[in-house]
Amino acid sequence: MECTVRWTGLSGMTFLAETGSGHVVAMDGAPDGGGRNLAPRPMEIVLLGTGGCTAYDVVLILRKSGQEIRNCEVKLTSERAEKDPKVFTKIHFHFVVTGVNLKPNLVERAIKLSHDKYCSASIMLEKSAVITHSIEILEQS
Repeated sequence: MECTVRWTGLSGMTFLAETGSGHVVAMDGAPDGGGRNLAPRPMEIVLLGTGGCTAYDVVLILRKSGQEIRNCEVKLTSERAEKDPKVFTKIHFHFVVTGVNLKPNLVERAIKLSHDKYCSASIMLEKSAVITHSIEILEQS
């Protein structure tokens, strides 16, 4: 896996990242750091990537378990260290999983497998952060 990150110029702190799969993502800094708030901060992208990684796993695992999943949403809230490096110190994942006759034990299992075995991002982040999760299961007819 690879990517290239390019600063867009002398004014501001906007960067464009091109992924190895050919996609472009913009990043910017806060105004107090010279940015213009034109795009997500790099650490926000780390957090959202972690959410995407675990949501992907949960959907895949539930599908493979024969569950009729219709939607999966995960809201991440985090805290960071006050001093540099301002690593994540706490991350809470709140999953809202919607489906037809979902078995709660299989939803819990999918989330546990993601966090313990498959989601590289959350497994890396747990080296510095306490990771917790909560689950809401919604029935769809």
